[in-house]
Amino acid sequence: MQTAETTFTEFLIAERRRYPDASGTLNALLLDVALACKSISKRVATGALGESSANIRGATSANLVDEKLDIVANRIFLRANEWSGHLAAMASKEMDEWHAIPAEQPRGKYLLIFNALDGSSNIDVNVSVGSIFSILRAPQGSKELSTEDFFQSGHQQVCAGYAIYGPSTMLVLTVGTGVYGFTLDQQLGEFFLTHPAMRLQEDTQEFAINASNSRFWEPAVKRYVDECLAGTTGPRDKDFNMRWVASLVAEAHRVLVRGGVFLYPRDTKEPDRAGRLRLLYEANPIAFIIEQAGGMASTGRGRLLDVVPDDLHQRIGFVFGSREEVQVVESYHEQEYGDEFDAPLFGGRGLFR
Repeated sequence: MQTAETTFTEFLIAERRRYPDASGTLNALLLDVALACKSISKRVATGALGESSANIRGATSANLVDEKLDIVANRIFLRANEWSGHLAAMASKEMDEWHAIPAEQPRGKYLLIFNALDGSSNIDVNVSVGSIFSILRAPQGSKELSTEDFFQSGHQQVCAGYAIYGPSTMLVLTVGTGVYGFTLDQQLGEFFLTHPAMRLQEDTQEFAINASNSRFWEPAVKRYVDECLAGTTGPRDKDFNMRWVASLVAEAHRVLVRGGVFLYPRDTKEPDRAGRLRLLYEANPIAFIIEQAGGMASTGRGRLLDVVPDDLHQRIGFVFGSREEVQVVESYHEQEYGDEFDAPLFGGRGLFR
């Protein structure tokens, strides 16, 4: 029986026992990922003290003091996962190309894709940031790896998760059997199961969107936000609160714990792009988690996990959260509108322009 005293390691062992033929490789890989998250959590928690202590110790290397934390976090992920023989390759936000496992190390059967420090622009104002990761199966046999091996649709993920570095550090994970949250005991250095079987609330009165982009939104998104802002006087017949943290991990965690809907839709600001968020190492893992928790994840026009990638750093529109709200957004996209939507809050005297 899993309780608040269940450690992350014990949880993984219990999950493995459900599959007698499992080799244990995925468990070992997840422990390496958890170790990387613990290390990043410590670096984030020290904040400016990390630089001060480096100076006190007499550090003379500019890299030791001034290197961006997202680059440091990326290196931590690489070092924690490249030596153990569980992986065939890795890819991340900070690397233009995928990262081959060193030749002297054995080649494993998984691919790891990650954003080692999501929301890093919030570090200086002490807002929660996090790490996002996705695990895929690598091609079997002696075939040489290629970039195309990473181009798997989101429903092919073996595992997805994120760590959030806030007032407490949490690791949230799915292996396709539900969503589980673990909180780090800083003194023991161990994650404990604190949020078993996490589920999204079906009803919500919160939405998150970057309103500064309103002039670039498509008509369907304008309509949805306008109706939320109209509250009980509008067609939705209930009041909504609007949120925006500018950290995907923080947004996803709030939606997962408290319900709501998050929108980072495709817009006309950069018409050549299908959206802003990265598909492989941001949208796909969050979408997998949200679906496993009973929610819905969409491009705005269809299921996000069905999208087949064609680039390591492909971007996409992303709407996720409580199923009813995501369905409303999709239904508005399905309806035909002209280039302009006649919404009083977004007209000449609108709220945001």
